[in-house]
Amino acid sequence: MSAYRGVRIADFTQGIAGPMAAMLLGDLEAEVVKIEPPGGDRLKDHPGYLAWNRNKQVVTLDLEAPEALAAAKALIAGADVALFDQAPSRLGALALDGPTLTAAHPGLIHAWMPPYGTAGEWSELPAHHSLLAGLTGVAFRQGAWSDQPIHLVIPITFYSQAVLGAGAIGAALFERRGSGRGQALVVSGLHGSAEAAPPARVLGEPPLPRGTPPGANPRYRLYQGSDGEWFFLGTLFTNFYRKAFEVLGLDDAFEALEADMEAARDLLEGMFLTRTRDEWLEALRANDVPCAPIGRREAWFAGAAVAEGGLRKVMHDPLRGDVAMPGPSVKFAATPAAVRGLPQAIAAAPDWPPRAPTTGAPSGGGPLAGVKVLNLGTVIAGAYAGTILTQFGADVIKIEPREGDPFRSDGSQFLAYNRGTRGLGLDLKKPEARELFLDLVRQADVVIDNYRLGVRGRLGIDYPALRAVNPRIVSCSINAYGETGPRAALPGFDPLLQAEGGMMAAQGGEGDPILHTIAVNDIATAATVAGGVIAALNAREATGEGQELLTSLMAQSLLFQLGELVDYAGRPPNDLGGVDCLGVSALHRYYACADGWIGLVAETAVEAESLGRALGVDLGGDPLGEPRDGGLAGRIEAALAGRTRSDTLSALRAAGVAAAPVIRGAEALEDRYLSLNRFVEEWNHPRLGPMITATSLASFSRTPTGFAGPTPDLAQHSAEVLAEYGVSAERISSLMTSGAVF
Repeated sequence: MSAYRGVRIADFTQGIAGPMAAMLLGDLEAEVVKIEPPGGDRLKDHPGYLAWNRNKQVVTLDLEAPEALAAAKALIAGADVALFDQAPSRLGALALDGPTLTAAHPGLIHAWMPPYGTAGEWSELPAHHSLLAGLTGVAFRQGAWSDQPIHLVIPITFYSQAVLGAGAIGAALFERRGSGRGQALVVSGLHGSAEAAPPARVLGEPPLPRGTPPGANPRYRLYQGSDGEWFFLGTLFTNFYRKAFEVLGLDDAFEALEADMEAARDLLEGMFLTRTRDEWLEALRANDVPCAPIGRREAWFAGAAVAEGGLRKVMHDPLRGDVAMPGPSVKFAATPAAVRGLPQAIAAAPDWPPRAPTTGAPSGGGPLAGVKVLNLGTVIAGAYAGTILTQFGADVIKIEPREGDPFRSDGSQFLAYNRGTRGLGLDLKKPEARELFLDLVRQADVVIDNYRLGVRGRLGIDYPALRAVNPRIVSCSINAYGETGPRAALPGFDPLLQAEGGMMAAQGGEGDPILHTIAVNDIATAATVAGGVIAALNAREATGEGQELLTSLMAQSLLFQLGELVDYAGRPPNDLGGVDCLGVSALHRYYACADGWIGLVAETAVEAESLGRALGVDLGGDPLGEPRDGGLAGRIEAALAGRTRSDTLSALRAAGVAAAPVIRGAEALEDRYLSLNRFVEEWNHPRLGPMITATSLASFSRTPTGFAGPTPDLAQHSAEVLAEYGVSAERISSLMTSGAVF
């Protein structure tokens, strides 16, 4: 069996985020019935529809018709989860809002995943990733050559919202097992954006500089070989960077150039132009230097690495023939996920009998209250997974060696990725520290790590060792390329999978590849690990046993391109970016007004005509087919150059055209709409002073969540944590004297 077998989900969502959240639960055997309006899902013709809605039955109901709405509400009465993404006014008008439905059905999990926020002027907009990225500052976070927003061709924040949504629903189901009570939860597009690109600022410190398309840091950057082919050098840490200089024969120059980024960049650019890309890759890999070639996503998905990882699934569709798509990105040893079929239309909604109410003890905290997590994860993917779990109420201990997490700093990003955890210093290379760690495992629920392949075994803390002391332990291990195949032992960082997985080439379009400033695969892995751990905890409630989970950055390079990778004969091409890309077309892109930027989207002839009238622009003969940088785009640019942003947005809203402001990163910390939706909050770090980071990654009506504390300093809570785990004062003193604990 799988984690959510027996769970019934009524999925009323469309597009990407809501359907994909339900898909992730359906992969783990939840029974998902998708309710679509006449005419179908708004993205029914997108190839990704087949993946976002796999393992589902699909029924058509016109909720404007009283009898159909009654049938929908009868389905909800028998459901465990009702999932929505409608705008606030629409949900309330149908009486499908959280307070109404949870009052009628006390055991129901009401999950609302609106594309923006839950209140305010922009919450009624139709779902468009470009508008969400603009509203939250993400579009100005992406590296650029010019001072302008960048349209992302991968809907990163919607994918993030989807994975967070599945995890939050799983957390509510886990809590319900104890309390017997449902609740309403919200995972909005703002939550997805906050997870994907954490807004963070240490007050009083200057904001981080914006990056450039190839990468601003010479040790973590795109380079070109003599044959014109590109590769990414992923030497984020000094030991790898030094090895790259050794390969280049520049050992003597390393110390002088380590801190001089401009000189190092110029030198490395020149050196790499002396040999072909593949020659450099061979030499660098031979010296254990992380690097990767730029490739196309289609070749990556069809290639050996994905096949060896078991991550390509093929099913037959009567209309399209064979359909390939990425499979589940987490391997559950005991309760596996699976792709069982493409979406299947059914004539009528199933007759689910109403769920009988149950009783239990309330949790007294967030939905994961009482769950104990030992997090050995570092950098972003492993560390951030623990932060998401602590946001949902778990007690997460960040365990670090004496040298600390290699990503550790007083910078705003490290503080955001590790907020709410507690710090324990442990030298696992010492036998007494390993013995202590296993004692902690006896009382814990979860262990997370992102060690390179084989390290857990050498330390004596691999899954068999953990299971031997605690059969109920859930162990999740992350690496770069999976646990099988010739690449499994290689070091890896997020941009290497951006490179090979086709993300950089897609954003660059016909031009040079472009580094995503958002660490796409890292944040994807963090959210996926949190959701996977929650699923395994739910499975443990049914089986009484823990299990091992395995995932990789490679798996997430597929998950966060899920819709883009669905493949069948004749599938339409994906959108491609370009240098400082502003959008998809003339009527779906960003534009500058006199005092700031806006995003606008017009997808129908009626919307296009309304836009032309509102702006006084001649649209020409085929406005919907006009390119993003053609004549129509130029006429719109000229019309907006002398208008204020607020007047332009008012005119477009009055005309029924989807449009929203595009704000800069610093504005996101003070924006009125984002403040209304509690996007960020100010808090105090005991040593660094006041700072601002995201308020939450989900909200729960009955088991409210939040960060339990600030980001810990290295080993800040060692004595406190060990005492809570029952370690005697004498033993703590002895371990600290030996250096096993610090």
